[in-house]
Amino acid sequence: MTMLSSLELIRRVPLFSALTDVQAAALAQAVVKRRLRRGEKLVEQGHRSESMFILLTGRARVVAVDGRGREVILATLLPGDPIGEMSLIDQEPHSATVRAEVPSDVLELGREELERWLPSPSSAAHALMQALVRRLRQADRRIESLALMGVHGRVARLLLEAATEDAAGRLLVRGRISRQDMAKTVGASRERVSRVMKELEQRGFLEPLHDGTLWVREPLSALG
Repeated sequence: MTMLSSLELIRRVPLFSALTDVQAAALAQAVVKRRLRRGEKLVEQGHRSESMFILLTGRARVVAVDGRGREVILATLLPGDPIGEMSLIDQEPHSATVRAEVPSDVLELGREELERWLPSPSSAAHALMQALVRRLRQADRRIESLALMGVHGRVARLLLEAATEDAAGRLLVRGRISRQDMAKTVGASRERVSRVMKELEQRGFLEPLHDGTLWVREPLSALG
């Protein structure tokens, strides 16, 4: 990477293209340039970090690993892409690991510096950002499940995501979910989903209630 100032680097990042000169100059004082080795991790699945990154050069890979150690590639990141920003916004652990696929350069922005640029936690804009992050996390989980899980596991995950806990501590899936909609969501045929649901009921994992609610009676997380 040629010797460019932080301000020049920021001006090359599409994410910061709308910043005023004053804003860009202030941000340039807050970022740190880093060089990554091939294979070096920026963020790690299940952990929190205190920084986000902007990829300047090179390439990074986003991967998720399930409980059995199976790995799926969720995305390949290119210059200009942000890394680790979701965890800083919603305060949750990273949903995937990001590591450099080749020697790469990044700009690092710490949590405290980023929070100066974010809307107030009580604002509607902040609530909207958190809602968008939740959708992105759900999309990542869906990609992971489609790649790693069998139909049983994908149906189980869908049911768990749809379930809520009642006053008695029961996990309930309220409202009727059509088999056709489930099939489209988990990437399987309607007939296959119907067979899986019937099997889950027969094995005692699910119990349909009189109003159409499904009671998730047993843990479904092991159904990979």
